[in-house]
Order: sequence, then structure tokens, then C-alpha cells
Amino acid sequence: MSAIPHQVSNHKLRVLTGAFLALFAAAAVQPSEDERVVLGEGAQRFEWVKGWGKLPEGMQLGNTHGSVLLDKAGRVYLNTDTEHSVVVFDAAGKFLESWGGKELAGGVHGMWIQSEGEAEFLYLAHIGRREVLKTTLKGEIVWRLGCPLESGKYDKPEQWAPTSVVVAPDGRIVVADGYGRSWIHVFDAERKYVRSFGGPGSEVGQLATPHGLWLELVEGKPELLVADRENHRLQRFDLEGKRLGEPIGGLRRPCSAHALNGEIVVADLAGRITLLDSTGKLLAHLGDNPDESKRAQNGVPREQWRDGEFLSPHSARLAPNGDIYVADWNYLGRVTKLARLR
Repeated sequence: MSAIPHQVSNHKLRVLTGAFLALFAAAAVQPSEDERVVLGEGAQRFEWVKGWGKLPEGMQLGNTHGSVLLDKAGRVYLNTDTEHSVVVFDAAGKFLESWGGKELAGGVHGMWIQSEGEAEFLYLAHIGRREVLKTTLKGEIVWRLGCPLESGKYDKPEQWAPTSVVVAPDGRIVVADGYGRSWIHVFDAERKYVRSFGGPGSEVGQLATPHGLWLELVEGKPELLVADRENHRLQRFDLEGKRLGEPIGGLRRPCSAHALNGEIVVADLAGRITLLDSTGKLLAHLGDNPDESKRAQNGVPREQWRDGEFLSPHSARLAPNGDIYVADWNYLGRVTKLARLR
């Protein structure tokens, strides 16, 4: 038997060693089923709840290009682009119901929930229909709101594409034209147009894709927190359009912001969740995806998902107990619960 050339033997050894190391690295990245995945440190430690959000047999979420939020009872509402436009789970991830049908398929993007007396209503920003809708929690449509041509910002309705909507305690409705011309519009409680502010640009007070809105009361007055995505910052305004304070920077592509109990959670499309305190000071980055090619990408297949790593966070909400729910922008649909560790 002839001897194997020394260089060939070394080559095969390197190939086998490389393959072993690759397999070892892959195993290290993806934890086993019974291994806990914990993110963050100190008061911002969370467990990634594996397999949260079980669906009925045969049901698929489809593209999750919308919002996630909670009602007073703690039920979790999620948007998809399918006929299951609104999917509802309990806090443990049990599927409760879904609705929408063909009428709402393909574009429910922003959601806000508002208490009116004993009842709660959903306000939906629909980018496909280019309108805002008010519905019951069961999906019955109460009214629709179209493009505010009277604002003078549009020549035709096709120029606006509302991505987010919030409602003030006095009934004023605020809509972000995030995929249109980057204006924020205010309507009174009867849906009459009042004013616009922001507009396209990079100067402080201007906006570039105001993708998400959050409204909170500060010393009894409504303040608007705007995810100014392509300017990589958050900005605050009052409902007259006056800018409040300095922008909060240090973000990649913020899609949404939610403030609760002294914290702000930011869904950053470029692969991570960010927690800030009420002043904008950084508390934690969570689930930062180390692979830049998977960030802000809709088409990442399921076999490339990793527990503990986000892909393209599109919406995030804090629960009253400090847990966080996150919807990734993904063609297959992905929703995650982070349970705060105490």
C-alpha cells in the first residue's frame, strides 16, 4: 500500500478539525431544549420563554408586520398579514381567537387599545387600506378614517400610508404617516382634522419614517413618543406639535417605543430590544443578533432562528409585571415572550 502524502493527510485533518469546530460552535449557539436562555443583567434579567404562542393544529401565523399589545385582562394581541389579522393569546401563550378575514388581511400595522367607559376598543392603522379603523375587541368595525387631504400635505390618498395610531384621554386621535410623507396628524374626538407636524427631514423636530407612536400622560398632560426610525432616534412632542426635550439617540432603527412603570422598551429593527429609563438612559440591550445579515431581514428561515436572538423586532410591549412581548418582522411569523426574573 502506498503511503498517503503528508500534505494530503494534513489537509484532511484540517477539514475534519474545521468541521468538528463548526458543529461545536453551532451547538454552543443554539441551547438545548431543556436549557434556560437568560438575557440581561441585574434588574433587567429576562428568561426567553421557549415555544410561547402555541397555535391550533394547521394554523400558521404568516408575516408578522404589525404590533403587539395587551388589554386590561392581560390578553396579548398580535397582528399578521393573513386573514388572521388580529391573533389573541393569554399570558401563558394559549391561543384564544383570531379575526380579520379578507377585509383586513394584508396591512394591519399599528394598534392601540383604548378604554371607553367599561368597554375597550382597538384602533388599527392599516397600510394596505391606507386608513385608520376603530373596532371592538372582537373585530366589529365602528368607523374608518382616511387620508387627511384637508391638511394640504397630499395631492391624493395614495400618498399616505399610516403606520401607527394613538388616542388621548380626551379622544384626540394621532396618526403617524410612517410609510408615506413622514407627517404626524392630529384629529379631534369626532375625527375632524386639527393639525400636522414633523414632516420629512433630519433636523430636530423633523422625521424620517415616524414608524411608531406611544402616548403617555406626564404630569397630567399627554406626551407623544415617536420612533423616528430612519433618523435612529426617539423624539417627544406635545399634541400641539411642540418638541419636548432632546432626542434620544444611540438607536439603530427604532420601530416602536412603549413606556410603562419608569421604563421604555424599544423594538429595534436591526436585531435587538433596548430598555431605557424614563429619561432615556440606557438600561440594557437584549437579544442582540450577532449576525448582521439576519438583522432587519424579513426572509430569515425558521432553521436559522436562535433562542435568545432577535431578528427584526418590529413591536415590543411591557406588561404591568415587567415581562416583555416582542413581534419580529418575519415572513413566517414570530412572537416572543421575555419573562422578567425577580
